[in-house]
Amino acid sequence: MPADPLHRAGKPESSTTSQPPSGSGASAIEVRRSARRRRTVSAYREGDRTIVLIPARMSEAEEQRWVTVMLDKLAAQENKRLIGDTDLAERAERLSLQYFDGRARPASVRWVTNQNTRWGSCTPSEGSIRLSHRLQGMPEYVVDYVLVHELAHLLVPGHGPRFWRLLEAYPRTERARGYLEGVVAADRLPHLPAERDE
Repeated sequence: MPADPLHRAGKPESSTTSQPPSGSGASAIEVRRSARRRRTVSAYREGDRTIVLIPARMSEAEEQRWVTVMLDKLAAQENKRLIGDTDLAERAERLSLQYFDGRARPASVRWVTNQNTRWGSCTPSEGSIRLSHRLQGMPEYVVDYVLVHELAHLLVPGHGPRFWRLLEAYPRTERARGYLEGVVAADRLPHLPAERDE
């Protein structure tokens, strides 16, 4: 999320900083609470820190949830560089080697714009994998999950127990599925005009 100049200039009501796990390469996270902020949450990078702005009345559990959500949003924005079909195919090859010992070998991997109800599809008989353009800009682990899902279909066409056992190899399966379910749920919510209560 772009930085709000009003928040940069203002003094936060309270602020807490947490350090990322050592060796993770991530920046420190500073959470700033404001009594003036009623419902909105925003985040931005400031040097080697990530600043997350939240309402003062938010619980610790809500804070943790929103920090995760906002870090994912920032990562998605920073990864907006759209990777082409060639890069996507190379990524699929790396994931196949990592999770399936290279056994899943797609003949083609490409982005498509005609998949608005599915994130990806696979035609095992042709060895083709197609990913929805709606995934572009989402966090890498989400795109990787969809690729791993479709690669698994090259080995097991259906969604039976054998298929789901294959997906257990990808450690972020549940998180990625939760992210995609959240995107679908958010699309179903009524879109109200943004309230400026910061």
